[in-house]
Amino acid sequence: MLSAAASVAGSQPIHWVDLGLKNGIDLGFFTLRYYSLAYLAGIVLGYWHLTRMIKAPGAPLAQRHADDLFFYCTLGIILGGRLGYATFYAPELWTHPGQLVALWNGGMSFHGGLMGVLIAIAYVSWRGGLNFIRVADYISVCVPFGMMFGRLANFVNGELWGRVTSPSMPFAMIFPDDPLQLPRHPSQLYEAGLEGLAMIVIMLLLFWKTRARYRPGLMVGVFTTGIAFARFCVEFFREPDAQLQEFAARTGLSMGQWLTIPLILLGLAMVARALIRPPLAAGRPSPA
Repeated sequence: MLSAAASVAGSQPIHWVDLGLKNGIDLGFFTLRYYSLAYLAGIVLGYWHLTRMIKAPGAPLAQRHADDLFFYCTLGIILGGRLGYATFYAPELWTHPGQLVALWNGGMSFHGGLMGVLIAIAYVSWRGGLNFIRVADYISVCVPFGMMFGRLANFVNGELWGRVTSPSMPFAMIFPDDPLQLPRHPSQLYEAGLEGLAMIVIMLLLFWKTRARYRPGLMVGVFTTGIAFARFCVEFFREPDAQLQEFAARTGLSMGQWLTIPLILLGLAMVARALIRPPLAAGRPSPA
């Protein structure tokens, strides 16, 4: 840690190995990966916060629905994230089923996980006779917890580093698995800050300090716009996946950026729709 601080002070790149980070906890018979712990922490914290939210006036769902969402959204995150990664970033995984299910090796897609969560919300809403948009509003407040923990886990694992940068840039970092051993942006931390911490603050303030919960679609619209715009910006500093570098060079934008553009437009449309329509009456009771 001292050598890392000295690197910043002397305008020299930080060596990731000097931070003393490990990618898991060795239990002797099994290594508990921080990547797995990050997903678990995000899901549990999101569930805990959702149970607090539904106790506030105007909740569109009851505790039993929150319990169902906890289960099905977990499946959606895992299955959607992995299948989305295989579809958008590593199609060769479809021909290697053993590697496709090897979640412990990393490789999850935000866009795939988002689709999985939406399918889970749609199913629980349909089965419970709930309003899909209002349930999505509540879930959107909890998602950034998982985004932050996931990106921090990427950093701890020394993976998904950023583009090459000047050695004199503050926090320029050399990652051990980088074959070029060049100073790079720690883009995982940028994502943790923008997609995670910043969105946590925005969404918590929106729910607890305003009447946004009474405008269906407003919170999920703000979340969709914010998370997609944050991802679009961070992609300028993030190294494209090796198999998609030629695609990024040819189109001028990375795959992640192309996938976020429709989300930004959708989010803005939802915000506009929510603000135009009259708000719900305050104090509407939760479903039984």
